[in-house]
Amino acid sequence: MTDQLAPVIIGCDHAAFELKEKIKTLLRDRGIQVEDVGTTGGASVDYPDYGKQVAAQVSEGRFGRGILLCGTGLGMSMVANRFSGVRAALCHDLFGAIMSRKHNDANILVLGGRVTGDILAAEIVAAWLDTPFEGGRHQKRLDQFNSGV
Repeated sequence: MTDQLAPVIIGCDHAAFELKEKIKTLLRDRGIQVEDVGTTGGASVDYPDYGKQVAAQVSEGRFGRGILLCGTGLGMSMVANRFSGVRAALCHDLFGAIMSRKHNDANILVLGGRVTGDILAAEIVAAWLDTPFEGGRHQKRLDQFNSGV
């Protein structure tokens, strides 16, 4: 299980910049150190640049958990899941966030800045951070897809 207070790496594109800033505040209020790889404003950027930075750091074990945001969350989740050992979960509700941790040991949370409101996003982040991986039969399943095709 990842330590709930372990540092989190976060990145976004222009479409989710404002939500990223709010989530950073939430994380810091919980005593969690945040490494922000950008973007730093609302000017148009290419989301893969930021998704790759976060996913690579999680894949290499430099961070146990990451958070990625773009307009819908779809692009970031596709980028992140190309990296070995990354289990990025695009979550639109609390149940998905909880189950992504309990059963899938998700190590990157992905949110859509244009589709998820601030209050719900904060609740999703909190649930995702607070939910441990159950292991057991779920570990066996993770091992199955971590071993390749």
